[in-house]
Amino acid sequence: MKLLFHKLRLPLIAVLLVIMAALVAQAQDPRIQTASLDHLAAKASQTVDVNIDERLIRLAANLLSDKDGDEKEVKEILVGLKGIYVKSFEFEADGQYTAADVESIRSQLRGTSWTRMVNVESKKDGTLEVYILINGEKIGGLAVISADEREFTVVNIVGPVDVKKLARLEGQFGVPELGIEQKQAKPKNDQ
Repeated sequence: MKLLFHKLRLPLIAVLLVIMAALVAQAQDPRIQTASLDHLAAKASQTVDVNIDERLIRLAANLLSDKDGDEKEVKEILVGLKGIYVKSFEFEADGQYTAADVESIRSQLRGTSWTRMVNVESKKDGTLEVYILINGEKIGGLAVISADEREFTVVNIVGPVDVKKLARLEGQFGVPELGIEQKQAKPKNDQ
């Protein structure tokens, strides 16, 4: 029996490694690859390219005050994030990017882990898509695609995301205003 186990050990290890490699390959990466959009910079009147990795997030969080309420709230949002990545292009004329450019991003968001939460299509205002990456019971990432005739933006937040607090990142760290509104509690006198 010991000889049989010894002979089967190496093939068994090889099979386990193949299975593990397949599982890792199947798992989706929360980081969206945007290099396929780099050619749009030559056509754009304005380009925003933000790449804030985990190390820079920690540095930024350390610079925020625990005493200032707004800064403290942003600091709490940043804790645990692995990256904030934004690529945005503004154009002087319509039609400067193609459906294939948008599809190069969307195709990365198809799969078992990413879920589209929001899909807004407007002939006047363009499209807005919001995707979340689900890791078990938690949100492990967020991706936003915003496209209209003269602007194309991809926002990717990697790491645990509290959607309720996400609006606090708009306008900071290169994250554009996306229209994520927080409901303000009305004072009792105004009701």
